[in-house]
Amino acid sequence: MPLDYDRLMRMPAESVTQTYMARDTILYALGLGVGATNPFDGDELKYVYERNLVALPMLAVVLGAGAMNLSDPKFGVNYTMLLHGEQSLQVHRMLPVAGTVVSESRIDEIYDKGAAKGAVMYFTRKLFDQASGDLLVTIGSVVFLRGDGGFGGKSDGAPKLRPVPADRPADQQVPVHTMSNQALIYRLSGDYNPLHIDPDVAGQAGFDRPILHGLAAYGMVGRALIKALCNDDPARLRRLDVRFTSPVYPGEPLHVEVWNVGPGDAAFRLVATDRQTVVEDFGRFEFQAT
Repeated sequence: MPLDYDRLMRMPAESVTQTYMARDTILYALGLGVGATNPFDGDELKYVYERNLVALPMLAVVLGAGAMNLSDPKFGVNYTMLLHGEQSLQVHRMLPVAGTVVSESRIDEIYDKGAAKGAVMYFTRKLFDQASGDLLVTIGSVVFLRGDGGFGGKSDGAPKLRPVPADRPADQQVPVHTMSNQALIYRLSGDYNPLHIDPDVAGQAGFDRPILHGLAAYGMVGRALIKALCNDDPARLRRLDVRFTSPVYPGEPLHVEVWNVGPGDAAFRLVATDRQTVVEDFGRFEFQAT
């Protein structure tokens, strides 16, 4: 059964309500490796210690998720061939360290790249504070439907991410530390895909060992850039965009290559240091400049 474009695009906006506690905020930060190298550093403790706790903005990507069951056969999506391709986050208000949020998700568009190349689906998810009704963040996701091209849809018009500057070297490099058990912790924030913990499942998918969640690496790069560019003040983050280009393995060293583009605007990519492989590209980091 081919992908049913009309049925997917008629899907109404889906709503998910989630109550989370300070414990969830702390657990998310631990899943990003916060406190792993220096557990008594005050800059680390503020994300993992309930006294004066601060929520990392990237926590939003795991809150109110779970809408849009694309694995339902009625949509005709080859779910086993789905690949998370891009992620974006626009911050409107700081996340509370605990509370109840309402998430509203919709499909924006699906582009047909042809039977051999698959399809590309764009989503938007808005996260609201239930108590105040305030819009907290807008989350964008792109998934590659590698087995669903050729359904007869349009192929042009997809948004394009901004590439990093090709005419000059990066202005700085920021090291990122990963832990060998990081996927075991991060999964407790809600992504229980066995690809990230079960060696047999990883092997069936073509990997020699379990890989780290893409959104874990996304959160880690956001944390590193908040520290490097925002004087470790998460309230200054405005936007974080990336394209996932290669898997990350728990425990391997990473570094972020950062280009200063303008006031409050940086381009970046995340590199697996030993493999010299770009694992996140087209990175865009916007923040409140001082």
